[in-house]
Amino acid sequence: MSVLAISITTVALAEIGDKTQLLSLLLASRYRKPLPIILAIFFATLLNHSLAAWLGVVVADYLTPDVLRWVLIASFAVMALWILVPDKLDDESVSSRGPFIASFIAFFIAEIGDKTQVATTVLGAQYSEALLMVIIGTTVGMLLANVPVVLLGKKAANALPLSIVRYVTAALFALLAIATFVTR
Repeated sequence: MSVLAISITTVALAEIGDKTQLLSLLLASRYRKPLPIILAIFFATLLNHSLAAWLGVVVADYLTPDVLRWVLIASFAVMALWILVPDKLDDESVSSRGPFIASFIAFFIAEIGDKTQVATTVLGAQYSEALLMVIIGTTVGMLLANVPVVLLGKKAANALPLSIVRYVTAALFALLAIATFVTR
């Protein structure tokens, strides 16, 4: 199997039910503008996974599974708290760049310490001679898992109030932090 196919498959499968899918749903519900959100996911993933793959080559021998686990726990907890803070922007003050910038920052941060970022780091370390294929593959895998969520989330946004989506998403992030802490 090619490095590209391995990278796409690994990240697409790892992303199913992941926190960034929850974030994609929240962003789609909040902004109801799928194109800027999808573009933000693409660029945030491209930047994040480029750094992760490159760092995989450089620091793979220095990161222990324990350190990665604590980074993951912290990122889940921070996302749970952050989601509870409502946006200060009202609908009229959100410019056409508002959803893109907010989605880019949120998605980039959510990917830090995420299992797909860790997978990208490992793939980068394992296939250092094919880093470009790793980056392309992991980015495509991320889009395959998240674009449908954004498109469906926009449709569901009219049926679900944002406050309910925010509380449910925050609760799921908190449960992920607890589950990660409890499991070894």
